[in-house]
Amino acid sequence: MEEDLLHQAYDPETFRKEGQQLINQLSEYLKETLSGYGPVLNYSDPKEQLELWKKDVSESGSGVDTANILKHITRVHHPRYMGHQVAPPLPVASLMALLGGFLNNGMAVYEMGMAPTAMEHLITGWLCRKVGYSSSARGILTSGGTLANLTALLSARRNGVAEDIWNRGYSGGLAILVSEAAHYCVDRAARIMGLGEAGVLKVPVLENFSMDTSKLPGIYEAARQKGLTPFAIVGSAPCTATGSYDHLEALADFAEENDLWFHVDGAHGGPAVLSEKYKFLVQGIQRADSVVIDGHKMMGMPVITTALLFSDGATSYNTFSQEAEYLLADTVEEDWSNGAKRTFECTKLTSSLTWYAVLKQYGEPIFEAFLNRQYDLARSFSDLIRERPNWELACEPQSNILCFRWAPLGIPSEGLDEINENIRKKALEEGRFYIVQTRLKGTLYLRTSLMNPFTGTAHLSELLTYLETLGQVFLGNE
Repeated sequence: MEEDLLHQAYDPETFRKEGQQLINQLSEYLKETLSGYGPVLNYSDPKEQLELWKKDVSESGSGVDTANILKHITRVHHPRYMGHQVAPPLPVASLMALLGGFLNNGMAVYEMGMAPTAMEHLITGWLCRKVGYSSSARGILTSGGTLANLTALLSARRNGVAEDIWNRGYSGGLAILVSEAAHYCVDRAARIMGLGEAGVLKVPVLENFSMDTSKLPGIYEAARQKGLTPFAIVGSAPCTATGSYDHLEALADFAEENDLWFHVDGAHGGPAVLSEKYKFLVQGIQRADSVVIDGHKMMGMPVITTALLFSDGATSYNTFSQEAEYLLADTVEEDWSNGAKRTFECTKLTSSLTWYAVLKQYGEPIFEAFLNRQYDLARSFSDLIRERPNWELACEPQSNILCFRWAPLGIPSEGLDEINENIRKKALEEGRFYIVQTRLKGTLYLRTSLMNPFTGTAHLSELLTYLETLGQVFLGNE
């Protein structure tokens, strides 16, 4: 009986039938969603969702109701999706993710992932060249910016600190310099490494929320006076909250002057290296020791895939060097094909399939077209906001991220925070648009990440009108 069940579960004809049905459903979903039909999400609270799926899973043997799943997700393909920094994936990339999941080739050693390992080497080599690195640069793909930033800082410590922490343990006293507006994962990575709060030296930001590099010498010297040894500086390209880019050339100069590892968190905006129009934003990135670029943000990949690039490829091999004889044999020549020597992960996703397929099918222009359009759209949105009374911008957009708030005259600041928070909450519950919120220097702002290439200025104008209507209700005017 058990053997019959297994044969049934792996039956090729059942797979063909269910696969065709799924692709047909997703094709209709894509057609409907891209047109802007229906809500972005049908919001319900966590308890309701849990009860819904608890009841569903109790009915085992009835098959998966994909249509029901599609009713209870956030539709990132919808042009009124303007929330988090996740792209609506290019369909060919999603198909490659399906292929990778089906083949299930873990990539710890070359034999378990021959094609995707070679593809990863090609893809990361291409990205290294676009960043401006020499032929000695190397890269890896890993699962997300958080893991990539942690790996980069581990490499910085392994290659830039005399103490052998990998083998002997950490005795304290090390620190990194990072903008106070940087993504929280950098702070988290430093704490995972044992640096603690004192080892994360937060640098204030300018009015546009990029790092105030004039503060670096004072913070650096103060840390030295306290007995700390800074070993790395992290530049944001851009920071997450406002999409503002740090001055990478200035950071590279400071790193060079003080013998620091220079790391660029370009998870969101690193793909600007592929844009003739916007590559000025990342001037200086070619001087970084390491760079992170997410594929699932501005490059149209499914979650979750990130490139970590090293200017000196040799440094990537000693970050995690250890004995694992059953997997990793010592070699005289460069062993790029055994990824576990350079990644935190052993088994990892074959995400190189998605990058390779998009690059092969559309070439580099698809990435430049996507980034240019979305960055241009944010600038158009800022123009719309300035043209309307009672709206404020947190700062001018540098990327496709924009922070703003409704601020009718006569309402105190704390009252504006409450009104904008209520506006966002009501918009979430109604599901017509999906936006998020953030706090900047204590003030609450509404926030959009314009990730969808089918979002237009008409949608953005409609959003402002809609939010104004909600605001008037909270003021008691409607």
